[in-house]
Amino acid sequence: MNWLLPEYLADALPAEAAHLESLRRNLLDQFRVHGYEFVMPPMLEYLESLLTGAGQDLKLRTFKLVDQISGRTLGVRADITPQAARIDAHLLNHQGVTRLCYCGSVLHTLPASISAGREALQVGAELYGHAGIEADLEVIRLMAAAFVGIGQPLQRIDLGHVGIFRALVEAAGLPAEAEACLLELLRGKDIPGLTEACAAMASPYREAMLALPALYGGRGVLAEAALRLPDLPEVRAALAQLNHLVDQAGELPFSIDLADLRGYHYHNGVVFAAYLSGYPSAIAVGGRYDGVGSAFGRARPATGFSMDLREVARLVDRAAQKGGILSPHAGGDPVLAQCIRTLRERGETVVELLPGEAACEGPYCDRKLANVGEHWVIEAIQED
Repeated sequence: MNWLLPEYLADALPAEAAHLESLRRNLLDQFRVHGYEFVMPPMLEYLESLLTGAGQDLKLRTFKLVDQISGRTLGVRADITPQAARIDAHLLNHQGVTRLCYCGSVLHTLPASISAGREALQVGAELYGHAGIEADLEVIRLMAAAFVGIGQPLQRIDLGHVGIFRALVEAAGLPAEAEACLLELLRGKDIPGLTEACAAMASPYREAMLALPALYGGRGVLAEAALRLPDLPEVRAALAQLNHLVDQAGELPFSIDLADLRGYHYHNGVVFAAYLSGYPSAIAVGGRYDGVGSAFGRARPATGFSMDLREVARLVDRAAQKGGILSPHAGGDPVLAQCIRTLRERGETVVELLPGEAACEGPYCDRKLANVGEHWVIEAIQED
């Protein structure tokens, strides 16, 4: 059965493909008017380039193969963000702020969930060269505006900061193995397991670590966190950044989640996850990942977000399909040929039937060109 695809891979048939392309153009146009320039990195790169700064988060998700030219190991990208960082740091080499956006397929060795596929259509935007919280606020606002632009305003944006967990681990003097264990327990919201794992930790870090899963909710969580967490410089700075975001963008549906540590090995500051009504998982994620360009010769401050356009498309109603126009084969009729050209220049879909072709099975046509006297006119196609 040569027509079958591997598991968790799927074709996009005409209606779905048209819907995806419409959303892609909408989002990239929105990024463009905000000053984000479009880039198109390749599907394949040397493996070490793709995994730079990503640690274990991408290593197990990346398909690997041997380059028949160089003999080196290549990777099929599982995330476009490291590629955008490479372009900023090594190719563009701007001294100031760089704004980039992208849209392309990424491939994962395993699906992220039962409902997810292994080929995502990743679209996103990245801002390089500004270390201030204002850059984080810009990309969060851009993300929110993008969803408004496609008719799906965000229901909630969870804010977190990986620096808080990292500061607690460092202050408590935990080894790497214990850090990895606590990270997995917090990601899984495993409170009993977390309680057991923290039993030997010194106070006040034990109490702080156990408090993280409960530090979730509205703006008041930040004041509660200031009382319950140790007065460490890194913790104070992280809470100040989160307070700034909430203060400056009161129009956005922010909530706080200090146990959200997705992309922990990649991010090093503010992280955020966007949610839509009726969809259980985050529809877009992002955060700060300073220094990722260091492997390309230039460490740069960086923040951005991305989403899977295939998942977004499932939640956005498809626009009503505009019907096309059926035309007889022009053959040697220059008047009909000119009529077809004029209509296509106006943006109309005109399907010119080939000799012997009786009907069009796609695209959908609701009008036809008919010869009336010496003129070709458009008439409605009457449904049987």
